[in-house]
Amino acid sequence: MSRFPFSRRSLLGLGLSLGLLAALPAQAETQLRIGYQKSSTLISLLKSQGTLEQALADQDISVSWHEFASGQPLLEALNVGNIDLSADVADTVPVFAQAAGAQLAYFARETPSPAAQAILVRDGSPLRNLADLKGKKVAVTKAAGAHYLLIAALAKANLKFSDIQPAYLTPADGRAAFENGKVDAWVIWEPFLSAAQRQLPTRTLEGSQGLASYQRYYLTSSRFAAAHPQVLQTVYRELAEAGDWLRANPAEAARILGPLWGNLDPAIVEQANGRRSYQVRPVQPDGLGEQQKIADAFFAEGLLPRAVDTRAVATWQPEAEHVQ
Repeated sequence: MSRFPFSRRSLLGLGLSLGLLAALPAQAETQLRIGYQKSSTLISLLKSQGTLEQALADQDISVSWHEFASGQPLLEALNVGNIDLSADVADTVPVFAQAAGAQLAYFARETPSPAAQAILVRDGSPLRNLADLKGKKVAVTKAAGAHYLLIAALAKANLKFSDIQPAYLTPADGRAAFENGKVDAWVIWEPFLSAAQRQLPTRTLEGSQGLASYQRYYLTSSRFAAAHPQVLQTVYRELAEAGDWLRANPAEAARILGPLWGNLDPAIVEQANGRRSYQVRPVQPDGLGEQQKIADAFFAEGLLPRAVDTRAVATWQPEAEHVQ
């Protein structure tokens, strides 16, 4: 059995798909295809309000929306040309995509939000510190930002990833396993973190502060970035304005997002959003230092098939008047 969580077959399949990218017909110039997840906060606000469609109308560009269950398939769709832009994904996701040979371009980021993820145990659990995780079963979503938090937390306790029993689960399955006592700990991010803390008897074993800054990135393909800089300029501006609006109107934003996030209580949504920065900024190549730490950590633990140079990626820069 391969020691990598992503099988050789799946990586080969992705590589073949990437190889077919050049053979795909050119996308229609009149449509922007955006991939997102249910918890893609700023993109969800733009989608719900029709703001982006209005902003792109002057360029005769329509928008189509494509929902994905997680960041991994979202970036795979971007790689093979099925979508043009990816809404925010955790900092770990581009690293795995680079390891598979993806030709990505960063076009925006949200500044660090370390309070937006944590390692939870049940209230009354005998686990009191990170060293207590040795030999225990821990629920985590593969390749998510929480995955790196777990690696960093174990290293802090002088443990290796092989010292625990990882249970690779989606957030929904992770919560069920945690609630039913099938795992000893759960590493999770917002809004699932706030939902669990407000609805279940939990205790935070370790937060992300000092271990993982947890940035979220917006991506496109290097080809699209080179061909459509004005489209990216518009999207970047609208994302930045949406982030500013959310921070100024937290209660109203929570009322809009609650139904989009599975009818979450607005109080949960507002708490979750309060732990995210939602400050949209450009991505500078010399600012990818933590991305390299993430890549090196996953490779050292045998979770990446090859070493990755995280600076070997394209970055699109907005015009000066939109840089904050």
